[in-house]
Amino acid sequence: MSTIKVATNFNIDIEFMAPPFYRRLVAWVIDLVVLIFYVVVASNFRRWIFDDLNAGEDSAMIAWAVSMMLVLPFLLYHVVLEITMNGQSIGKKIMGIKVVSENGSRPSISQFIIRWLIRTSDYMIIMIIIFLPYAFAFGPIVYWSIGGAFALLIIDLVLVNTKKQQRLGDILAHTVLIDTKQKGKITDTVFLEVEETYIPHYPEIMRLSDRDINSLKGIIDTARKHKDHNMAFMAAEKIKAHLNIATNLEPEEFLEVLLKDYNYLSAN
Repeated sequence: MSTIKVATNFNIDIEFMAPPFYRRLVAWVIDLVVLIFYVVVASNFRRWIFDDLNAGEDSAMIAWAVSMMLVLPFLLYHVVLEITMNGQSIGKKIMGIKVVSENGSRPSISQFIIRWLIRTSDYMIIMIIIFLPYAFAFGPIVYWSIGGAFALLIIDLVLVNTKKQQRLGDILAHTVLIDTKQKGKITDTVFLEVEETYIPHYPEIMRLSDRDINSLKGIIDTARKHKDHNMAFMAAEKIKAHLNIATNLEPEEFLEVLLKDYNYLSAN
């Protein structure tokens, strides 16, 4: 299985395991099945509502409003679930795949939205399915539409097989997909259990952003996994310089204390 190297906010590379293409495909199919099931249920519900409506302007407005309400969950499925489920949809959750920012942290809402708006492969497949039956009837216009859809679909498939395995939406949103099923993976949370009597050593840690803290957790996990003392040393030196901290602690111990301090101070 291939790995993805990304630079954290501390300019230190950490490694993620990249999910194989077949698992991404299965996750996509699972999400598609969920959406198809929703469409079937929503269509039956819509038909049931419309059967009780009488003809008239008010009825037309109600019908339009109901239709829009039923369409929105279909359109917003991926972006809403990825924002609320920490970078995962139902398919991704089942297949152990997760969306993270290129610096190893949780993506921002704007990154999720950009990624969702540019779901090229999904849109192109839908366009091909819709227009293909009309290709012979409408001629060149439909031919060009199908050709353009195929071209964009191929571009996305080629990009998925590049080093970082990013689709067009991932490239523009600066996100990557990682494998969450591998041992030694970067955990989903930076939070640790800290005893109530704990005394923090470096309150300066609260000057770091949430993204910095996520990057710090990623560096600690990666350095521990690969026994990479140099990575821990570089991160410790950058943080000490940034926060003006002087300490004689070993780099690994210093980083662990910082994370523990953050957890205590953020909860109190």
